[in-house]
Amino acid sequence: TPQGPRKKKSRKHQRFMERRALLEQKGLLSPRQHLGSQTPAVELEPPSTLTKAVGTMASCCGKVPKPKRVVSPSLSPSASPDSIARHHSVGNGSSQGVRVSFPVLRPGKYVAIDCEMVGTGPQGRLSELARCSVVSYEGDVIYDKYVKPELPIVDYRTRWSGITKQHMKNAIPFKAAQAEILKILKDKIVVGHAIHNDFQALKYFHPKDRTRDTSRIPMLNQRAGLPGRASVSLKSLARHLLQKKIQVGCRGHSSVEDARTAMELYRLVEVQWETELARSLPPRAPSPIADPTTDSNQYMDDRYWPTDLMGDSM
Repeated sequence: TPQGPRKKKSRKHQRFMERRALLEQKGLLSPRQHLGSQTPAVELEPPSTLTKAVGTMASCCGKVPKPKRVVSPSLSPSASPDSIARHHSVGNGSSQGVRVSFPVLRPGKYVAIDCEMVGTGPQGRLSELARCSVVSYEGDVIYDKYVKPELPIVDYRTRWSGITKQHMKNAIPFKAAQAEILKILKDKIVVGHAIHNDFQALKYFHPKDRTRDTSRIPMLNQRAGLPGRASVSLKSLARHLLQKKIQVGCRGHSSVEDARTAMELYRLVEVQWETELARSLPPRAPSPIADPTTDSNQYMDDRYWPTDLMGDSM
């Protein structure tokens, strides 16, 4: 009876040694000195030995493996500070509070807008769109057209709007202009100064997290040496921060010039502002699959309008 287990153990050890010899022959296991019966049945190579072996092989071949640099798949290794700031966490977060970032926003996702209005209705008190200009992140003009209001013009407000009766001869109808402009603004980050007035003239409301109002960026005021929460005009900010004069003369404002100025002001504090927004804005739910049958017209519904704009329009 005692011989049975010893024979069984001996056969198992013999099979182990045969497999070991085969692995050594194929070069998969480094040869070693056997210590007879004292050699343990199974022994794993320590990790350090494997690491040294790889290092030795690399040095023999003249190649030293470089450690891999881990880079976020959505962030280029050569990303600029502006791009890194735009890589802000506004995505949906996990249960542990880890926020998922959106892809880096390209400059093409940014536009600036400015509108000029004329007076319609009783005593010309109603403001309606008469010109709209949209510029790119670099300040190039994307859109600039005169718009014919839906109601008869009572006051051209030329001193401020720059609009005259002559401009209305080639103006396009409001509905046509509205459709063209909203197509440009769709899915964009829209920059402007007191931009709620422009959206009201367009009878449209842009998503808050994709709106950048330069009249509501305290760090711009601070740079200009003005009270952080004060309502400062575009003209004043341009003079203090960009050292340029706008809205001068008696021919009215240029909506192209005002849109470009708003974009320049935004770019001055873009990194700081986007970083601040990333901290303050709540996580945004993932966007639903786009339905080709829907467009920006949904935002023209009254339920999307803030109460203060609703009050002004009544």
